[in-house]
Amino acid sequence: MQRGKQDNVQITPQERSSCQALSISRCLFGLRTTGRSSRQPTGTPADSAMTDQKYDYDFFVIGGGSGGVRAARVAAQFGAKVALCELKLDAISTDTTGGMGGTCVLRGCIPKKFMVYAGDFEDEMKDAKGYGWSIPQKPTLNWKTFIGKKRQELERLSGLYKKNLESAGGHCFEGRGQIIDKHTIRVNEKDYKVKHICVATGGRPSKPPVEGKELAVVSDHVLDLDDLPKKMVIVGGGYIACEQACIFHSLGVETHFVFRQDYVLRGFDQECREFVQQQYGVHGMIMHPENSPAKIEKADGKLKVTFDPKKGDKWTLDGVDTVLMATGRHPLTSNIGLEEAGVKLDEKGGIVVDKHSKTSVDSIWSVGDVTNRIPLTPVARMEGMCLAHHLFGPKDSKTTTPDHDVVASVVFSTPNMASVGLSEEAAAQEIKDFEVFSSTFTPLKQSLSRKDVKCLTKLIVDSKSQKVVGVHMVGAEAAEIVQGLAAAIKAGITKHMLDITVGLHPTSAEEFVTMWAPKRVYKNGKESKQ
Repeated sequence: MQRGKQDNVQITPQERSSCQALSISRCLFGLRTTGRSSRQPTGTPADSAMTDQKYDYDFFVIGGGSGGVRAARVAAQFGAKVALCELKLDAISTDTTGGMGGTCVLRGCIPKKFMVYAGDFEDEMKDAKGYGWSIPQKPTLNWKTFIGKKRQELERLSGLYKKNLESAGGHCFEGRGQIIDKHTIRVNEKDYKVKHICVATGGRPSKPPVEGKELAVVSDHVLDLDDLPKKMVIVGGGYIACEQACIFHSLGVETHFVFRQDYVLRGFDQECREFVQQQYGVHGMIMHPENSPAKIEKADGKLKVTFDPKKGDKWTLDGVDTVLMATGRHPLTSNIGLEEAGVKLDEKGGIVVDKHSKTSVDSIWSVGDVTNRIPLTPVARMEGMCLAHHLFGPKDSKTTTPDHDVVASVVFSTPNMASVGLSEEAAAQEIKDFEVFSSTFTPLKQSLSRKDVKCLTKLIVDSKSQKVVGVHMVGAEAAEIVQGLAAAIKAGITKHMLDITVGLHPTSAEEFVTMWAPKRVYKNGKESKQ
């Protein structure tokens, strides 16, 4: 990931890697970026906010995460008078702390990926022995050095978010934003009249109602521990739990991975779920499926955790340093005046929006995780981009409605698991007649070292149209490979197109263009006997 400059606007590494960079936006959507003093709208605005003098701001965003900053920056580039408020910087999100960059930069995607990279070196050293490298002594990680460098980089990136928004013409407030009415925002005891309000407050980790839950940490804390635990319990079966279990296991921590289902990653393709869990075992992970924590308590300066299995008697684990509850997140919608302003919330506390991200109040909009749509950073950025186009862009802009169809996702565990499109189970419900192509193999890199490390590639193909409607991969660099195939699916690629594509050899990616015969065929939603 590289920093760059396009039309006088700096592009952060996350914006380039996770969503369209501003250079792409400019080409596709006719953006113009100029200095604050000479900023002019591009084309004819869809809304005449810029000419209305009774408001302090045309557009005011509550929340400085990925979606909010993207919406604010693009709106400012279109000529709107923009402001954004965010809480003071801290690694841990509370009612009084947050920071520019939001969850992704400060306590999610970026610090998580740094930790993934740190753990990957352990696997690299295992493979090195298979290639003849002699490592005379066990390598050790200086945790404090790593955490110090990580913190320094995250502070730098947070500062860039603020700097880039201000360079685009937006104004940043540090403080809590509260909606007083449909056109009034209060920050630091001062009220501002605003034509359009955007709520982009994101979400926060939650803990299940377990006795002693206050002794456990959540993902915010586990990404910023002062000391590396020696023994750890990770509770949850979602992607955050899987990633953290693999990270700490690879860093040499005795990691106990506890989840209440028989397989992790519910909602993903079942074959992939089973395969990735099997690979966790190959890498030495200690897993406790079909178990839930019943109690956490202090004992002899450590923690003792009692578990309640689906079958059998309760059991305990002593001498635990850290318990991570990676059991879900909730939208941050309380205490900012939403309900008082008449904004409708869903049953999970998220903001209800229409296709243009408008809430039940015509001057209040919302993007990102707080809306309970697809909780992914690139999705939040897309929603913010589209909202800015809808409110302030040219009337002929075709990018005013977010497209939530065919969105790729990845679990940065060891190994990676990446998917885009339909799973085998979803295809059985939605398209009925389809073919499944899959391949399991040892990647070339592990052929001389760890032959039990395997990779899975999988395609779901509509039998009638022959369009590829699902791509799945479990293995090293799965995210990098599936990203390209996501664009191909978006463009309507067929199985024949893949078949006539010449593969890059020798790579794992070439498996996607060399799977000739289907492993399974479905008719009317049922697997057909071939």
